[in-house]
Amino acid sequence: MPDRVARGAGRVTLWGVEVFVAVAEEGAVSAAARRLGASPSSVSQQVANLESALATPLFDRAARPIALTGAGRLFLRRAQRILDEAARARAELTAGDLSGLETLRLGVIEDFDAGVTPRLLTDLAADLGACHFHLETAASHRLQERLAARALDIAIAAETGPRPDWAEAWPLLNDPFVLVLPSGRAAPGVDPAALGDLPFIHYTSRHAMGRLIEAWLARQSLRLPQRFELDSYHAILAMAAAGEGWSIITPLGYAAAQRFHALVSLAPLPGPPMARRIALFARAGELGAMPADIAARTARLIAEEVTAPLTTAMPFLAGVLAPPPG
Repeated sequence: MPDRVARGAGRVTLWGVEVFVAVAEEGAVSAAARRLGASPSSVSQQVANLESALATPLFDRAARPIALTGAGRLFLRRAQRILDEAARARAELTAGDLSGLETLRLGVIEDFDAGVTPRLLTDLAADLGACHFHLETAASHRLQERLAARALDIAIAAETGPRPDWAEAWPLLNDPFVLVLPSGRAAPGVDPAALGDLPFIHYTSRHAMGRLIEAWLARQSLRLPQRFELDSYHAILAMAAAGEGWSIITPLGYAAAQRFHALVSLAPLPGPPMARRIALFARAGELGAMPADIAARTARLIAEEVTAPLTTAMPFLAGVLAPPPG
């Protein structure tokens, strides 16, 4: 986006307050600049303007990482309240009418890149003629962090743990874990020996989804070699399609790599079912009716783009690849 030039020297501006909070939370000007979509020089100038307006230094620039002064720590509490109030004012002014929205910072997991996300943006753009859209695609835990840091307005992601106090959520989909196998291979049950010497491809445990899979394997007393640990659905499905391994993923991961569909097969996960919950998250009470509106649009698109075609192709997914209760 076009960088916001330094302005308002000698005055406390809302943009200056947002920049200050970003630097304080990120611990570096460069990281704050990336979060805000601004240049480091513009961020530094905004901090200098704010310090001039308040007539006190807010950061100890000799510290690494950059640290708040005593005055900075005091002002940070006020600054966060200022941003909270600004967000609430924005929600009240919008008051459920999305046509008045000027900027929307949306984070969406990569699982929806092929169909849901483009259609959602197109749908929203039809009603938000003056809105500037910022889309970020990342892992669920990263989107949650960005939402907590006010770098996003809304995140569509998998739940990664207990919901924090600051968040509200609208459930969108239960995404069950399934076996992915080379086409024509029988499901191995809970005995990997059924697949002979075909190795297991682990989804990276750096992500919450990978940790769920590893926990399930442990409950089944399966100790599978860690020769392959990947963080890409496409790479996992490519290996399975080539007959080089088998894995556990979810239907959303399968849907994201359509080019391999004819070369792999899915089968129900043996033993107790396991699923991840996909939801739309926002900061509680700050955006009025907007998150609920966007959640309803997203749920409709998920039903059309994901649930209907996958359950038609694989009837065993009917009733399990579905909106979660509540």
